[in-house]
Amino acid sequence: MKLSRQFTVFGSAIFCVVIFSLYLMLDRGHFDHPKSPRREGTFPKGQLSILQEKIDHLERLLAENNEIISNIRDSVINLSESVKDGQRNPEAVNFSQGSFSELLPSALVSLTIDPEDCSFASKSGSQASDVQMLDVYDILPFDNPDGGVWKQGFDITYNENEWDDEPLQVFVVPHSHNDPGWLKTFDDYFRDQTQHILNNMVVKLQEDNKRKFMWSEISYFSKWWDGIDSQKKDAVKRLIEDGQFEIVTGGWVMPDEASPHYFALIDQLIEGHQWLEKTLGVKPKSGWAVDPFGHSPTMTYLLKRSGFSNMLIQRVHYSVKKYFATQKMLEFFWRQNWDLGSSTDILCHMMPFYSYDVPHTCGPDPKICCQFDFKRLPGGRVSCPWRVPPEAIHTGNVQHRAWMILDQYRKKSKLFRTKVLLAPLGDDFRYSESSEWDQQYQNYQKLFDFMNSHPELHVKAQFGTLSDYFEALRKAGNLEEKNSNSVFPVLSGDFFTYADRDNHYWSGYFTSRPFYKRLDRVLESYLRAAEMLYSLALVESKKSDKMNAFPSVDHYKLLTEARRNLGLFQHHDAITGTSKDWVVVDYGTRLFHSLMNLKRVITDSAHILILKDKDTYSYNPSAPFLKMDDDQSSQDSLPRKTVIKLSIQPRYLLVYNPTEQERFSVVSVYVNSPKVKVLSPSGKPVMVQVSGVWDGTTTVSHEAYQKINTKEDGKNHQIKMELAWYGTTSNRDKSGAYLFLPDGEAKPYVFTDPPTIRVTHGRIFSEVTCFFHHLTHTVRLYKVQGLEGESLELSNIVDIRGEYNREIAMRISSDVNSQNRFYTDLNGYQIQPRVAMSKLPLQANIYPMTTMAYIQDGGIRLTLHSAQSLGVTSLKSGQLEVIMDRRLMQDDNRGLGQGLQDNKITANLFRLLLERRNEKEEKSSVSFPSLLSHMTSSFINHPVIPMTTYAESGVPQILNAFSPLTSSMPCDMHVVNLRTIQSKADSGPSDEAALILHRKGFDCKFSNRDTRLLCSTTQGKIKVDKLFNKLIVESLIPTSLSLMHSPRDARNISEIDMSSMEINTFRIRLR
Repeated sequence: MKLSRQFTVFGSAIFCVVIFSLYLMLDRGHFDHPKSPRREGTFPKGQLSILQEKIDHLERLLAENNEIISNIRDSVINLSESVKDGQRNPEAVNFSQGSFSELLPSALVSLTIDPEDCSFASKSGSQASDVQMLDVYDILPFDNPDGGVWKQGFDITYNENEWDDEPLQVFVVPHSHNDPGWLKTFDDYFRDQTQHILNNMVVKLQEDNKRKFMWSEISYFSKWWDGIDSQKKDAVKRLIEDGQFEIVTGGWVMPDEASPHYFALIDQLIEGHQWLEKTLGVKPKSGWAVDPFGHSPTMTYLLKRSGFSNMLIQRVHYSVKKYFATQKMLEFFWRQNWDLGSSTDILCHMMPFYSYDVPHTCGPDPKICCQFDFKRLPGGRVSCPWRVPPEAIHTGNVQHRAWMILDQYRKKSKLFRTKVLLAPLGDDFRYSESSEWDQQYQNYQKLFDFMNSHPELHVKAQFGTLSDYFEALRKAGNLEEKNSNSVFPVLSGDFFTYADRDNHYWSGYFTSRPFYKRLDRVLESYLRAAEMLYSLALVESKKSDKMNAFPSVDHYKLLTEARRNLGLFQHHDAITGTSKDWVVVDYGTRLFHSLMNLKRVITDSAHILILKDKDTYSYNPSAPFLKMDDDQSSQDSLPRKTVIKLSIQPRYLLVYNPTEQERFSVVSVYVNSPKVKVLSPSGKPVMVQVSGVWDGTTTVSHEAYQKINTKEDGKNHQIKMELAWYGTTSNRDKSGAYLFLPDGEAKPYVFTDPPTIRVTHGRIFSEVTCFFHHLTHTVRLYKVQGLEGESLELSNIVDIRGEYNREIAMRISSDVNSQNRFYTDLNGYQIQPRVAMSKLPLQANIYPMTTMAYIQDGGIRLTLHSAQSLGVTSLKSGQLEVIMDRRLMQDDNRGLGQGLQDNKITANLFRLLLERRNEKEEKSSVSFPSLLSHMTSSFINHPVIPMTTYAESGVPQILNAFSPLTSSMPCDMHVVNLRTIQSKADSGPSDEAALILHRKGFDCKFSNRDTRLLCSTTQGKIKVDKLFNKLIVESLIPTSLSLMHSPRDARNISEIDMSSMEINTFRIRLR
């Protein structure tokens, strides 16, 4: 056991920094030194029974504790009856304006939830879409018959005079798919391929104004732009103006849509759109997502809120594509499941065939289409796998060749409802050589010229951009006319889990490289905290000359770099865990580098905000005023808490709560002595628990089995946690980075030696830790009032580095009668109901979980909250199962060319929440978490940030607390970000910030009596002048999500008014 001690403080705070003092106690502190831990867990039988008694004793203590808390709760509820008036007017409840409530929350009265705020969830889902994806999965047989030349489809026939009245309009859309990292790093791809593609684009498009090209990844485009001369820049601007070159989507990357959190999806969109607006004055209007492995309606919503009207998707299950093709539903209005009207509709085109490469985009027969990919002309480096090469077009063959490709175009157009056809022309990193531009553009132009000069063919073919296509499509579908009935159906739902052929489901990547999926989420919480503190510090620093020393420009550069590193990692080969080992190291190094920099921004910004006398401010980077209490030594190691050294001189402990609600939280820090006293800002002692810090030498062998009885309303619920292994099939095709191809159901985790079990109990928390060979599993119960006492904290440290083709899962089994239904979140933004279908293979029933998954029956809901993205499923009634890590020895033939053997010691963190509900469980297309559940998720993903004053810096006068908000924001309101906008003149900050708010949709059908939320709801209304404490809002102007568009009537507003589920961005000026 180390000399250091962990002590845990309990206190409440709101969106603020609170300062505690740490004293070394000179009187003898009561501390029991545990006996030295037994090594290797050799438990004699007698000790096992002693251990069992201890666990029973712990359970009795917890039961008593629950009873005491229930009594306190009841008396508080009685008390709250007498302050009903204060509840009706939430502003009347004193949220300790700007100061900070000492130890108990200032308002432990359960604040009221307005009944009107409950109506949204109950109405939601009643709006019928023409197509609901849950119903599609229900009716599809998921068989896989041979469809002929279009293997996964069917034979397409047509009548030659179908186009006599209205000719076929063909848009051939050249594109190049540039992965910002995959088989090479971002920088290597740029050096070897991407820069040449863009350089050639400028030259080749200028040669003929009929040529078109488009681009989507701004991470690459901005890097290229920074290195070119002004002449080239002017040429690019002209090409954009003339409609020859189009930017599509315009995010920093083309993100994965399963693992990213919506915070990061929005952030990378803003980063791209802000760059485009500032540099080129360009506002993209069409979305292009040809490579993400499945599609989420969250992305659709974000595009719609950014002002987009059209989008395109490609990787959708082959059975779904075939069904959509038979129904001519490949073009549809995609509407959110929860939308009560049609405000979220966006026109979406789904590509019908296997891939976005040329053989699979001109029509149903890849053997023919490949002959029209002129990069594959004989003598080149790539050829056609169907063994019939392309022929260069000349007068002798143009008629026959034009007929061949027109036949493909006509067949493809039979799958759609209009006579307008999209034919993409491109592939990964295409058009890098000048010769390819000539091969493609010259040969196609000859084909177009022939077709267009023969009226009897009834076709008009041309190069186009994505928006050229959508404009023609909207015209053909009469979409520009108001009130005309749409020719396109309305669809709701999502497109997971993706399979591209056979039973090859891409559910492995939901978990692949989980170490980095966790690091991603940690960086997000630091970035959000840093953005907010920086924005506030920037306002503060302008108030006196002394504070001009604040490094606002340098820190803004660090923030910009962190936004871009996080944005890069949202790429569909990065957060997915589907890149080469050394590319993963490159991403990890960028994330780690930004993590270090953000800690500096956080501590330096907090410094300026908490000083009492601002004239004493001085900035000294070599001796910072504050430091954070954890350290990470490298990009692939776990963070470790640093030990705070105490002396008779007190040290300040600052705790920053990055959430927008008052929070009653447990804070753990490590100190070098058990004799410690903690005082609140006003000098009162704070309740603490001192526990030993174990130095992990008690690593033992094998597995954890546990029974948790959750006692609620006097009813015990059996909940058991088990571990299980999945292997991979013995077939030729095996699991890899993308695919999950298990060898049947999971096998129980078996252990030969009993695990070492360590039980800790104290007045703030008690925990049980089990040590096995592959994992350390801890269950912690907080014995505190407020939110943290409502759920169990589960944490695992997983290490499967010695395994061979195995995946480890955590399974939670309960008596919840959920049957085959379960619910998973999409990007932490919304819930998608799921059905485990026996007609599908096991791997098809695994779905992405970004922040939560739950099961429920008429009386109870069991939610697993997660602090990292992983794959999740419910294969049996009452079960939730999470895949925690995978180690695979081979490639799964999707281009990566390697397995997954770079496993790390990986930490994951969960909370298990059990809630009583009173509504019978029935099939619905929509579901919402409770408010308690939303808050639990927010707290696990945005933990409080402890900081200590630098030991040598003495003790200057600091504020008792710094609280920028006057009071808790409404329970259903979340500040997604407060992000300082870049100055128009240089790379430093402007005096404006983007305030992004999300009003969450929530389900009220839970016993609200005892949720102990320290906030109320206000129908989505917030008075702007009541929002901030000691800060004046100079202006607050609504804008589109990514700041690209201002509404026509954009003006300074005095009240924010948002609907449920809405995410809104405002331009805000504070002083």
